[in-house]
Amino acid sequence: MKGLLKYSRGRFAAFGYAFRGAYDLLRNHAPSRIHLAALVAMIAIAWGLDFPLWKWVAVLICAGMVLAAEALNTAVEYVVDLVSPEYNILAGKAKDVAAGAVLFTAVSSGLIALMLVYDALWGVV
Repeated sequence: MKGLLKYSRGRFAAFGYAFRGAYDLLRNHAPSRIHLAALVAMIAIAWGLDFPLWKWVAVLICAGMVLAAEALNTAVEYVVDLVSPEYNILAGKAKDVAAGAVLFTAVSSGLIALMLVYDALWGVV
C-alpha cells in the first residue's frame, strides 16, 4: 500500500510540473500567446460555422501540435541558453531549427484551417 501511495504522489507531482511548464510558456513567451489567440479565433469561427465533429478534431489536433512545438522550442531555447550562454554558431542553429519546427506546424495548421473554413462556406467536400 505504501508503494502505491508513493507512486500516486509522484504521478500527481508530475502533473504539477507539467502545469507549471504550461503556465511559464503562456505567461513568458509571446509567440505562445499568439498561437493561443489564433486558437480562440478558430474556435469562434468553427462554432459560428457549426463545424461537424471531424472538423473539431482536426482543429484540436492542429492546435495541440502547434502548442506542443512551441513548448519544445522554448525548452530547446532554455537548454541552449543554459549550456552556451555566449554566442555559439551551433547553439544558434539548434534554436533556429527548433523555431523552424514551430513554423512548419503553424503554417500547416493555418492551411488546414483555411481548407476547413472554405469547405464550410462553399461545401467542397
